[in-house]
Amino acid sequence: MRLIWLIVLALSWHVPAFGYIGPGLGAGAIGVMLGLIASLFLALFALVWYPVKRLIKKRKGKSRQDDNDGSSDPEKEQEGQERP
Repeated sequence: MRLIWLIVLALSWHVPAFGYIGPGLGAGAIGVMLGLIASLFLALFALVWYPVKRLIKKRKGKSRQDDNDGSSDPEKEQEGQERP
């Protein structure tokens, strides 16, 4: 228990640091934060967009197949078949 109190005391002890953060470092830090936020947003967007895109393609493919089922053109019917 005494060790825990010593660790807490050591971690809570602070001495003021007289450091200067210039405009270049501030702009770089802002750029890094914006880059991280943008990359997280794009990753989430990709996780949502690609399954939706696949679903849209699948629905378009079904509607095109439904349109082609009633066709009487023999050339269009043979396009989907393999040739020997």
